[in-house]
Amino acid sequence: MGRVVARLALRDLRRRRAQAVLLLIVIAATTTTLTLGLLVRDVAGAPWDRTRAATAGPDAVATGDARTLAALAKAPGVAEAARPFPAVSGKLRVRGVTVNAVVHGRDTAPARLDRPRVTEGRWISRGSAVVERAFAEALGVRPGDRIEVAGRSFPVAGIAITSGRVPYPSATPGLVWLTRADTARLPAGGEPRLTMPLRLADPAAAPAFAAAHEDVRSWQDMGSYATAELHLANGTLLGGTWALAILAGMSVALLVGGRLAEQGRRVGLLKVAGATPATVAAVLLAEHLAIAVAAAVLGVLGGWAAAPLLTAPNAGLLDAGTPSPSPATVLIVLAVALGVTAAATAVPALRGARLSTVRALTDPVRGPRRSRWAAVFTGLPLPLPLLLGARIAARRPRRTVLAGLSMTVTVAMVVAALAMHRDVDRKDAGLLGPDFVPGAGNPVTERLSQIVLVMSAALLLLAGVNAVLTAWTAALDNLRTAALTRAVGGTPRQVTTGLAAAQLLPAAAAALGGIPLGLLVYAAARTLGGSGASAGVPALWLAAVLPATLAAVALLTAVPVRYGATRPVTEALGAP
Repeated sequence: MGRVVARLALRDLRRRRAQAVLLLIVIAATTTTLTLGLLVRDVAGAPWDRTRAATAGPDAVATGDARTLAALAKAPGVAEAARPFPAVSGKLRVRGVTVNAVVHGRDTAPARLDRPRVTEGRWISRGSAVVERAFAEALGVRPGDRIEVAGRSFPVAGIAITSGRVPYPSATPGLVWLTRADTARLPAGGEPRLTMPLRLADPAAAPAFAAAHEDVRSWQDMGSYATAELHLANGTLLGGTWALAILAGMSVALLVGGRLAEQGRRVGLLKVAGATPATVAAVLLAEHLAIAVAAAVLGVLGGWAAAPLLTAPNAGLLDAGTPSPSPATVLIVLAVALGVTAAATAVPALRGARLSTVRALTDPVRGPRRSRWAAVFTGLPLPLPLLLGARIAARRPRRTVLAGLSMTVTVAMVVAALAMHRDVDRKDAGLLGPDFVPGAGNPVTERLSQIVLVMSAALLLLAGVNAVLTAWTAALDNLRTAALTRAVGGTPRQVTTGLAAAQLLPAAAAALGGIPLGLLVYAAARTLGGSGASAGVPALWLAAVLPATLAAVALLTAVPVRYGATRPVTEALGAP
């Protein structure tokens, strides 16, 4: 029996390659996004951990005066305290750009604790400076350039990274290292603050130690800020996967419904040949689950290939390398693909398999309902195309609702993306103070823009496929209705307009409902994230959502709608 089911499923996939490809694209988009989220999650902390290991990172960093730090060095839980070094604020000037900077006065010999790692050039010597790498990239500074710090000129000896401070721009001002002697000669507005790296007996207890002492920061807290863009990418991708999974499930349900409407006679023939309802349902499930497995494989490979674009850390950290999917990641992706496909396929497959053999041979698998809403629309003084479209939508309420929900989810996510883009622009515009390099990018907002682009593309792809599948299913389902309308005097243009209206009515409702839902989703995300007030979305942007949605749906559904309206009347009336 298993061999028979496999042969029938394979033959059906070969005969309907376009539908199989559409389903493959839908599920692969979901699994690719899920794979990206899982891979980013797996490596989110790796750049910070690698940087800590390479720079002898401290477990905690304390700031204060000499007396306070001397007492803290003897506090319970402190295993080692490095020699405190001065931290002085001053203006940095290079190539006509002036920004604030903080200067750490360090020894020329490598330190045992909190030892910056030079990535270009060499470490500081008397009369030279070293610039933190993320700050140097924003300034466009390289070894051999000259910078002016607090009115004094220094050649840049090298570029380095550290885990004793969060990289720029997550921490501002940017960091520059000078020797202790050179730092002492800089003009200071008072007694300089001292910084002391600490090694604790229990590094995991660093947050509790920091909470118990004033002006102490744990390595876990600094790491969360240093890798903020990676954690943001992880949360956004995994959150967006839920929306994609919903759309993918709707796509599968629409595809299965359309396939049953198209091949009702085949179901009857299988039963005549001796197939049980369980066999018929197994054939439909098998072919879709096979596509789901292939889509999961493509999703893992696609996510693996795209992961380096999203997992590269801040320039102030060491790259952790290209992440590889773990067995757990592969199993999760496969389970999601199979689960979404099975859940969406089971109900329509079982419904079609339970039909009597006679009905399956003579009628569609599930005839349209004669709902009271269709009767209500019949009595309205509407133009024929709009009346036809309203009746088509009302006679298949589940399909209409499914298509409307699919479009609502997409519109809501697009509106949320517009609101996010607006806030990103506002935040970037606010990074124009003396602590930020003019014109330099913000890695956190840049990564957010990348994620928004990925999610928007995936959502629009799935919504487009759903629109095509809905229109195609409606065209197949209404071949006889369209032919009868033409037989009694309706023109192909009127029938085409009516079928298009059946797609545009739920799309219009979805656009109107998706706008407030998208704003609500983004407001909830900001509240959960502890963000401040939103910049808001311009009214003109929101006003453009409705016509843009209708135009996109009309364009995507043009081919199936035209097919359903122009098929010869005699052929359509004679179709099983």
